[in-house]
Amino acid sequence: MEINDKSRVTHYLANENRYKTMTYNRSGKSGVLLPAISIGLWHNFGFIDAIQNGRDILRTAFDLGITHFDLANNYGPPYGSAEENFGTILKTDFKSYRDELFIATKAGYDMWPGPYGNLGSRKYLIASLDQSLKRMGLDYVDIFYHHRPDPDTPLEETMGALTDIVRQGKALYVGISNYNPEDTEKAAKILKHSNTPFILHQARYSMFDRWIENGLLDTLENNGVGCIAFSPLAQGMLTDKYLNGIPEGSRAAKNLTYLDKETVADNIEKIQKLNNIAQERGQKLSQMAIAWILRQPQVASVLVGASSSKQLKENVKALDNLDFSEEELQNIKTIIT
Repeated sequence: MEINDKSRVTHYLANENRYKTMTYNRSGKSGVLLPAISIGLWHNFGFIDAIQNGRDILRTAFDLGITHFDLANNYGPPYGSAEENFGTILKTDFKSYRDELFIATKAGYDMWPGPYGNLGSRKYLIASLDQSLKRMGLDYVDIFYHHRPDPDTPLEETMGALTDIVRQGKALYVGISNYNPEDTEKAAKILKHSNTPFILHQARYSMFDRWIENGLLDTLENNGVGCIAFSPLAQGMLTDKYLNGIPEGSRAAKNLTYLDKETVADNIEKIQKLNNIAQERGQKLSQMAIAWILRQPQVASVLVGASSSKQLKENVKALDNLDFSEEELQNIKTIIT
């Protein structure tokens, strides 16, 4: 997809002060520092979306010191279109900044028809990354993830494919996503044995979804692996959107896969109480929710989506107040437990 001619001639020059305000955290025991907030291209970057809006979001992100752009093979819709649009924007705006970016992609979910376009086989992972690199116009990604566990493929095969991808120069580091603590431990041992740089586990984490606290964070700590948290706002519940009910046109009103009216209704009282604490802290609920995740030492970065540059700027303001008093933490725990 082409960016229109008028916008094409607008040369992008990054903000000279972009690294002065962003907080950077080490990913596990690796040499990699990640911005405390990273940008995810799961939504709003497909062919159904306005590419100029996506371009504005990515420019804003980099100007704010966000160096980590997170994609996957099937982001869109349609599948592959987020990577293709990103490749277009990379070429027009970020080509000269490539070495300042930390670009991720993944494979593990349904991508193409037939037995080789899903899950965790060597065949699928290597073919998928080759396609991703072509769509983005890259020689390599900074990190490549296996997107979800495959119970029917030996872990040795999946991790072996990740190892060979690094050795082939197609990725600098590898990661996994959505793995439970036990499988994460096994994967870490396999990758350590082959000296493969395993530095990140991408996991769903929010005040309303704390499964990673039951063993996974400890497993990551013990193996020197960082965590990057996605869905930090619980699909929008941890924002001011649902404080007074379910507005028309919202994600919950549409009863989409990831959020329905019943879930919001069950949590509205908690949302309102959490919002009161956020206001006392001088933050929006969304900003406090992000800050609450970043209090975990294993969390290197929080992955946020954005539908506009304004929304992204608002989320980044979470970094203005990352400290919690013991009383605040206890009050939050009482509400969400």
